[in-house]
Amino acid sequence: MISAITHIGRLARAAIVFAREGVFGVVDPTLVPPPGQLALKLARLVERRGDKSGPRLSRALTRLGPAYLKLGQFLATRPDVVGVVMARDLESLQDRLPPFPQQEAEAVIATSLERPLTDVFASIGPPVAAASIAQVHRGEVIRNGVRHPVAVKVLRPNVAARFRRDLTDFFFVAHKAETYSAEARRLRLVEVINTMSRSVAMEMDLRLEAAALSEMAENTRDDPDFRVPTVDWDRTTHNVLTMEWIDGIALNDHARLKEANVDLPDLGRKVIQSFLRHALRDGYFHADMHPGNLFMDDAGRLVAVDFGIMGRLGLKERRFLAEILLGFITRNYRRVAEVHFEAGYVPSHHSVENFAQAIRAIGEPIHNRTAEEISMARLLTLLLEVTGLFDMTTRPELILLQKTMVVVEGVARGFDPRLDIWKTADPVVREWIERNLGPIGRVQGALAGTSEIARVLMNLPDIAGRSVRVLEQLETMTREGLRLSPESIAAMGRSEGRKNRWRTVALWIIAVTFIGILIAVRNL
Repeated sequence: MISAITHIGRLARAAIVFAREGVFGVVDPTLVPPPGQLALKLARLVERRGDKSGPRLSRALTRLGPAYLKLGQFLATRPDVVGVVMARDLESLQDRLPPFPQQEAEAVIATSLERPLTDVFASIGPPVAAASIAQVHRGEVIRNGVRHPVAVKVLRPNVAARFRRDLTDFFFVAHKAETYSAEARRLRLVEVINTMSRSVAMEMDLRLEAAALSEMAENTRDDPDFRVPTVDWDRTTHNVLTMEWIDGIALNDHARLKEANVDLPDLGRKVIQSFLRHALRDGYFHADMHPGNLFMDDAGRLVAVDFGIMGRLGLKERRFLAEILLGFITRNYRRVAEVHFEAGYVPSHHSVENFAQAIRAIGEPIHNRTAEEISMARLLTLLLEVTGLFDMTTRPELILLQKTMVVVEGVARGFDPRLDIWKTADPVVREWIERNLGPIGRVQGALAGTSEIARVLMNLPDIAGRSVRVLEQLETMTREGLRLSPESIAAMGRSEGRKNRWRTVALWIIAVTFIGILIAVRNL
């Protein structure tokens, strides 16, 4: 009971912040049940007076702190959950916070490395960037008597405890939504928050970011257009990450790119093809490729930084992505529909033909437009809307992919508004399909299938033994029935009673909260 009251109290505070920033003003009342419509009207009473334009939800999330910022970044990929208007609002959400003091950062570094700061670094400068989880300083190390610049990333003090607290609130809301809403269960809100929770947990261990850098370096060592900084493992711990300092031109610095006479359309091509190559070839990609995290070095290569958020795709998901993209490129909508069914993403009771018809409704308007009007982001939004009509549940493994594809397209179009996304993607997609789904891929798949069959055959005696035991248990249940002890029945009754009391308490607390808001408004 105390836990639920605590959650409701913190969520009520968040609701007041949303109301003050005018977030509820963009919600369509017709999509909300009658009791919710009354709550929306009450919330509109506490909106700030004056200018109500601009990114309302982004302002509210920034005020609420780091966990809400991360939640907003995740929801930007889900227009089917928050609506198209709010999703566009969230696209401008920047993970930027004021830096914490230099003295605290130096204390974290010295404690984490278990050595005096002067024994580890020749110098540590002020923070050059600060986000919700960590901030970055420029430092110097001495190797063989020569000073080398490094980037030192330092975790914010006590950030993990605050994230854990806010994440419990998000889980509380997601569980309640799935309990009472079939749409929430289809969207798998609990799994969405789980995905976010796992991502944030990995992002708060900087050793894992260093490992991501190392793995990406191995994957891309032969790529002509892409590289990553090297990690200084001797100066890296859970709370501190030290790596090569990148002196290139940031991709959000358009003035310097223009002064350097950079071929901007070619730069946009490199961004798109590098991302697709990593996602398809490696199944491992940088999932936060906004312009501030990308640089161009003196050799004209892309250099990515900030590997806190990474995405992984299995072979099944990579095949799905490749065939979906190729299907839209070649206008083979039947194949796009079949891939959804083969992957198990759309329930088999639906018609492939009807789903292909819905896919055609997305693809044909795109092919009737000029190259600069074709938007991969728009395609993903429409695809989410259509798949919802066919009971396609949320695929957590595709959430980061969807987010990154939208961001990457925006970066590339910023350099070349006329960029033909499909023409740029075509060689990478075809290369992967020919390599993995062509003759060579079929042979490799057959060999992999043979080894899997051999493994199953080796385990047949154990499988047979377990099957016999299960059949014996089923036979016993059929003959004697499923029996519950009086203690079990009494416990179930007590549990149901507690649930009903919780619902009543929660409703009263929410009602009292809104009454308090009204009284406060009248006193203004």
